[in-house]
Amino acid sequence: MVPFSSLSPLALLVSLSANVVYAAPRSSPLSLSMNLRRRAPEARSADEIGSWAQAHKANVETKYGNPSSKAKRSSGQNLIVNQKADSSFFGSVAVGTPPVAYDVILDTGSADLWLASSTCTESACEGIPTFKSSSSSSFQNKSTEFSITYGSGDAAGTLGEDIVQMAGFSVSNQVFGVCDQVSDGLLNSPVSGLLGLAFQTIASSGASPLWETLASSGAWDQPLMAFQLTRFNNDSKATDLEPGGTFTMGATNTSLYTGDIDYNDIPDNEESYWLQTVSSITSQGSAITISSGSSALAAIDTGTTLIGGPADAVAEIYSNIPNAEAGTGQLEGYYIYPCSTTVNVTMAFGGKSWAISNADFQAEQLNEDTCMGAFFSLTTGNNAPAWIVGDTFLKNVYSVFRYNPASVGFATLSAEALAMNGVNAAVPSATIGSAAATISATATAGTRDANGASIIQSLLSGPALSLLVIAMTMVFPSICI
Repeated sequence: MVPFSSLSPLALLVSLSANVVYAAPRSSPLSLSMNLRRRAPEARSADEIGSWAQAHKANVETKYGNPSSKAKRSSGQNLIVNQKADSSFFGSVAVGTPPVAYDVILDTGSADLWLASSTCTESACEGIPTFKSSSSSSFQNKSTEFSITYGSGDAAGTLGEDIVQMAGFSVSNQVFGVCDQVSDGLLNSPVSGLLGLAFQTIASSGASPLWETLASSGAWDQPLMAFQLTRFNNDSKATDLEPGGTFTMGATNTSLYTGDIDYNDIPDNEESYWLQTVSSITSQGSAITISSGSSALAAIDTGTTLIGGPADAVAEIYSNIPNAEAGTGQLEGYYIYPCSTTVNVTMAFGGKSWAISNADFQAEQLNEDTCMGAFFSLTTGNNAPAWIVGDTFLKNVYSVFRYNPASVGFATLSAEALAMNGVNAAVPSATIGSAAATISATATAGTRDANGASIIQSLLSGPALSLLVIAMTMVFPSICI
């Protein structure tokens, strides 16, 4: 969800137990002596010795501060929820002391964390859990105004600081917005706020985002996070909330993709949105003209439902679709076409070309015969990318957002991942997990804790043999940018 202001209009702790008894010295008039004998060790295999030796070396290096020997802390995998047939996805965080769980939009298109305040009296805050600062003994009021605007609404209030937990990590002093003004339609129950997953450079609060603190501090096994999103927009039996896939922090889930991850770097010194250069688009097998330079930049945005782009390029995409025509009125900027048409569109970002399924291109069915396409024309401001690539594309790939080197990667979804599409199942609720590690946002740059997820299984991983898995819920407001 790109802020509208940018648009125009552990660690493996291997402890070796030494079976040594230390006795306190005592005075005695007698001089005593004792013969010591070395006990013959039990026979061990070469593998056992090798394992012991490796662990011993790692333990000593960690104890005496060899930076290269310190293991990464953990990774967390969260089950997410699909709301209103692919309109949005949400997850949860836990905030305060004692911690309280809140569902939040997970948005790679913005960089601020904010929650609706208990003092919010607007209709948008009715029926959703709200943050009550006086209920948290660790909350600190920053007494600084905060506001942020998206295409689908805005939120405003003041900045606060508190413990924020997510997926097994805890940030002791995360700055976030406590909003008593929230636009109608920006939050849909049970969502209480938004967690921005883009870079600090675009944070309206100026605070380091939770993910960036974790990635830069070395808290994750790998400095990256990844999404696998499910598809329900072609399922007539879909309910408002369905299983949404997975969100993984600090690692990739190899069971959800096959082959290599095709990484493409973010342009130099452009760490703001998760930017990629659109290198090619095809529509019904024909290449689309793509402008060069900044006009080809795209934000990869989990908080946007569809795909927006320059009017000329979008018009050319539909020109290859028989009987497609520009929408009017409320559908201005969109295009309609016969639902019976199978549309084949691909996108590439400097590497492999990725197909968008016909089911995802068919964003809405207006009547028995007419459908609305998922690509729409978009005019952005000077500081925003020309393309906004949302869930229409991301449901077709395994997407990875890597902190260092700053890049975005895509991979082919596995059979296991594809089998989750359209499978109705129970949806988890927001729960509070247990934080494995606590990080200071002032010492690094914004960290997130892993307490708020829904079906969250947590295991610590790293050189130790644990992986923190946390299942969580995600939901967004309907089609939003």
